[in-house]
Amino acid sequence: MLRVVVLGAAAGGGVPQWNCGCPVCWAARSEHPELQSTQASIAISADGEHWFLINASPDLRQQLIATPQLHPKAGKLRHSPISGVILTNGEIDALAGLLSMREGSPFTVYAHGKVLAILRDNSIFNVLNEKNVKRQPIELDETFEPTLPNGTPSGIEILPFAAPGKSAWYLEGKAHPAGDTGAGDTLGLRLGDKATGKYFYFLAACAEVTHDLKSRLAGAPLIFFDGTVWRDDELIVAGLGNKTGQGMGHIAMSGESGAIEALSGLNIGRKVFLHINNSNPALLHDSAERQQAERAGWQIPADGTEITL
Repeated sequence: MLRVVVLGAAAGGGVPQWNCGCPVCWAARSEHPELQSTQASIAISADGEHWFLINASPDLRQQLIATPQLHPKAGKLRHSPISGVILTNGEIDALAGLLSMREGSPFTVYAHGKVLAILRDNSIFNVLNEKNVKRQPIELDETFEPTLPNGTPSGIEILPFAAPGKSAWYLEGKAHPAGDTGAGDTLGLRLGDKATGKYFYFLAACAEVTHDLKSRLAGAPLIFFDGTVWRDDELIVAGLGNKTGQGMGHIAMSGESGAIEALSGLNIGRKVFLHINNSNPALLHDSAERQQAERAGWQIPADGTEITL
C-alpha cells in the first residue's frame, strides 16, 4: 500500500508570504486562516513506517512537527522515520529544508548529477556529514529503488524523467556547477509500490505539457502537478513581479496551453495541483478560478492531506 502525505502545497514563500499584501495573503492572515500553506513537498511510504520526502522545502521543520507520521518513535531518544529525500530540482524551495536535517540521523539524498553539483558547489550543505547523509546520483529514465538506512529495499520504485523547465533562478547569468548542457535540472517522477503495482506521478515544476508527457500521464491513477500560476502574466498584472510563469519555468493552470486544458481527456484518476503561488486566485475557495479548476476535476490540497493507493 502506497501512502502519500502532502506536507505543503504552496510555491516559494508559502501562503501567506512574509512580505506580501496580495488578496490571498491578506485573507490567509485574517478571516481565512485555512488558506495558510507551507512550501511544496510530499512524503511517501510503502509500509507506513519508513518515509521518503519528495523535495525538502524551507518549511520542513514546521512540516515535520505538524505531521505525526514523521515524528520520532516513542521511547527513542534519537530517531527519524525519514529514510531519504528525492530532489526534483535545485530551487531553494526544493532543497533548503535539507539544512533542517543536519542533526545526525542517517538518510540518503537522491538527485540528478546536475542538482548534486549545486549541493557540492555550496559549502553550507557540507553540514550534512556524508558519513550519515549519503548523496546518491540518479539517472534520467532509469528506475531505482531507494533503500532504508540499513540498506534493505524500500519497496518503492521510482522512475525519474526530464520535465520541461529550467535551472534554478539564482543561477541565471552564471555558469552552472555541472555545465550548461543536458537535462536534469527539472525532473518528473513516476513513483510506484512494487508489491501492489500502484503508482502516481509528481511534477512540481513543468513549463509545458509535451506529447511525451501526455503519453506518460495518460491513465495514471493520481498526479501531483505544477499549479504555480493561474495565468502566465499573473505576477506582472498583479504588480507583484516582472516575470511570467513561463519565464520562471512554470506552466499556467488556465488558457489553451495551460495545464487544465492540456491534461484533459487523458483518463487521469485524481489530479492535484501543487506548488501554488500566493498570487494564484484559485487558492480562494469562492473564486471563479477555483470553481473552474474543480469543475475540470482538479484538487487544491490542504497541508496534511493523505492519499492512499
